[in-house]
Amino acid sequence: MGKNPVLAIIGGGASGLVGGIFAKRILRDEGEVIIIERMDRIGKKILATGNGRCNFTNINMSAADFYGENPDFTRYALDDFGVSATLDFFEKLGIYPKEEENGKMYPYSGQASSVLDVLRYELQRLGVEIVTDFDVKSVKCIKSGFKIISLLGKLINADKVIVASGGQASPNLGSNGSGFDIMRDLGHRVTKVVPALVQLKTEKAIVKGLKGIKFMGNVKMFSEGRFIGEEYGEVLFTDYGLSGPPVFRLSALCAVHKKCNVLLDFMPSLSKKDVFDLLSKRKKNLYHLTMESFFTGLFNKRIGNAVAKKSGIEKLSFPVSKLNKEIIWGISENIKEFHFDIIGHNGFNNAQVTAGGVCTGEFNDKTMESLKVKGLYACGEVLDIFGNCGGFNLQWAWSSGRLAGKSAAESLMTR
Repeated sequence: MGKNPVLAIIGGGASGLVGGIFAKRILRDEGEVIIIERMDRIGKKILATGNGRCNFTNINMSAADFYGENPDFTRYALDDFGVSATLDFFEKLGIYPKEEENGKMYPYSGQASSVLDVLRYELQRLGVEIVTDFDVKSVKCIKSGFKIISLLGKLINADKVIVASGGQASPNLGSNGSGFDIMRDLGHRVTKVVPALVQLKTEKAIVKGLKGIKFMGNVKMFSEGRFIGEEYGEVLFTDYGLSGPPVFRLSALCAVHKKCNVLLDFMPSLSKKDVFDLLSKRKKNLYHLTMESFFTGLFNKRIGNAVAKKSGIEKLSFPVSKLNKEIIWGISENIKEFHFDIIGHNGFNNAQVTAGGVCTGEFNDKTMESLKVKGLYACGEVLDIFGNCGGFNLQWAWSSGRLAGKSAAESLMTR
């Protein structure tokens, strides 16, 4: 008998690990699966997801939650292995799920390490080989398959290759963008890559005085004057701009639209007219105070000061008794629509995912195989697909990784 065929998976992150499991389940003893990881251990990024708790999918999943040149590329993989199949897969490995806000699904243990552990246990059970500290320099096509060469000159031969190397976000956890160079060398186009699901930078003059303040409110995002999205939740002011869950979610839109700005609503439960009436009543009750004390009991004092200044009240010694209807209406508008221009982001080191990547038009969405290089597959974040915050990107990793692993293994079995 000849030597067993080898499937090599470059990247020991979410998509690579699941791809390895499904591939080996098909190949069994008739083929080898090797997962190649540049870090000293697999799955480091999984441990950091969901603030260390790992929201590993979302019951509200749909193709509309994904972005890229062709978001519809996700449809087949997500339909073939969707949320219910993912929950079943992990439950059989030992993860009992727990639903939380906005459809996020977490392991009941509340530990991201649980998700990584059960994947590792299954890989061990199946006999998948894991090679760490192997930083891939290049992948060469040869007559019999592929040669995978490390920066130190080490060599792994494979019949099929899945590139699951991730994007460029959080390079300290393994994804340093090297997969893009590998795919370019193999003839694939890589779209422009930018950080997504990341803190946003604004004009510093206003936020500098608000650093460290959190508030529950609404965030509306616009691109070139056109409304593109809205989120509610806890917003955090930083010395560079805005952070917090709603900002992270909307930053995905910033990655694909130009000239973005946001409007913060400090009192989302009230209309602008309601706020005007409330402030008018406060003027009557607090006429003896200055603007320095006007917002006490309504907002954090520094937020109140910022709203007053943005409304044209330069000095906080301004008497409340001198507020007229025009000024009160202006304050009401700034409470409901506090404007910030977005001037940047906090970079790949702080981003959760990468927007952009390897062009999906060069891959078969039913198999994840390259249309340019036979026997080459790709999955996960290395492709030009990313999702909203809240478990969507991990679901894409599971779905695309499973499809790539299954397709590559079936191809090896029928060769």
